[in-house]
Amino acid sequence: MDTLNSVIVDINSVFWNWLLIPLVIVTGVYFTARSGVVQLRLLPEMFRVVAEKGTPAADGKRSVSAFGAFSISAAARVGTGNIAGVATAISVGGPGAVFWMWAMATLGAASAFVESTLAQLYKRPEHEPGTFRGGPAYYMQYGLRRRWQGLIFAVVITVTFGFVFNAVQANTIVATSRASLSALDGDWFPALVGLLLVLLLGVVIFGGVRRISRITEVLVPVMAMVYLLLGIAVVALNFSDLPRVLADIVGGAFGLREVVGGGIGVAVTQGIRRGMFSNEAGLGSSPNAAAAADVSHPVKQGLVQSLGVYFDTLLVCSITAFIILTSDPDLSERHSADLTQTALHTTLGSWAGHVLTAVVFMLAFSSMIGNFYYGRSNIEFITDHPRLLTVFRVLVLCAVFGGALGSVALIWNLADVFMGVMALVNLTAILPLGAVAVRLLADYHAQRRAGADPVYVHRPEIADPAGVACWQTRRD
Repeated sequence: MDTLNSVIVDINSVFWNWLLIPLVIVTGVYFTARSGVVQLRLLPEMFRVVAEKGTPAADGKRSVSAFGAFSISAAARVGTGNIAGVATAISVGGPGAVFWMWAMATLGAASAFVESTLAQLYKRPEHEPGTFRGGPAYYMQYGLRRRWQGLIFAVVITVTFGFVFNAVQANTIVATSRASLSALDGDWFPALVGLLLVLLLGVVIFGGVRRISRITEVLVPVMAMVYLLLGIAVVALNFSDLPRVLADIVGGAFGLREVVGGGIGVAVTQGIRRGMFSNEAGLGSSPNAAAAADVSHPVKQGLVQSLGVYFDTLLVCSITAFIILTSDPDLSERHSADLTQTALHTTLGSWAGHVLTAVVFMLAFSSMIGNFYYGRSNIEFITDHPRLLTVFRVLVLCAVFGGALGSVALIWNLADVFMGVMALVNLTAILPLGAVAVRLLADYHAQRRAGADPVYVHRPEIADPAGVACWQTRRD
């Protein structure tokens, strides 16, 4: 088993470092240039559109709002990777890795804009009135006419998010709970926690997309606020160390010592890779949530999901970095999540470890909800047969229970490979379709310059009307 795991790690490193990371960088630069730096230029507009409410559906219920879709995607983005992932990047790549996470988020926000705008354009109506589904599989079929590519993507993302990542999240909840509740620990403890997670998640995932949206709309802000308050408290108590931390981050990214010692390469690799895992820009996951929103123009969800990248990396991940680096940790031991745990314990006291356990639970549980939705949307792309969706729900719950019981080192490394394949399939789709998103952005700008709240009526010169189902087509 150890040999197999080593082989997977080696394959994964070559795949990401020599193919995927360069491709993601090139794609981000390309879309930044084509869109006129949309991810920075329209930052105020992002905050305006994320506050828009969903419109009432035919059954009288409110549809999924822009913020609701933002919450679903944030639920999947903001997970244990924001704590363990950032800590690992710092422990392996040094403080300079944080700078490259920031850089990747800024570039990746342009790719996130394009993929989520495309997801809105090519979305399809759901069974529930006023709800929608879509994502990369849908714009591969209806935008590129490549159903075969959409099927590959749908299978990969369903396995990666629906099963593997949910198992990892459950395992993380068990690990942190055992640390905080050591007096109650026993052989029965993982099974008990796993059963509790199955019951809680089952209530949510058998409740439909509106219930997913309502749960995450409440859970994500609470989760983020508690963790941000912890981080602000740590930074405030170590405020005098902040200039040193910022100097370490910038110096670690460009310092002469790092260049000579080869450490800058590790910092770049760790920062970019962990940044991509955290904010998922360009990976093809968040467009599945973007397609669920009921908005008046596809560009609005492109802007909302770009904001989600900033929320994840520039805010939540940065707080983790500051928590760790203000405590001036010994990075030679190369620990991961325990860096965050130790930093909180050192600065705030032992009670902070218990609070972090609660935060990890909320992060991981909300991620499981978002991960399920991604798999559900893609199962429905493969087939509308209701029994398969029921089987998928049951298998997700089984994966959660299994993850609570077992070790997931091998599964996590396999997930890296699956996620890398998912990103590769998605990037090869959004590169040729990017021109459609740019034309949509021009239409949005024209209406904003006229003083209107943009409302999209599809025109054949933007994209083939045969692939567009949820937008009224203008007939001149």
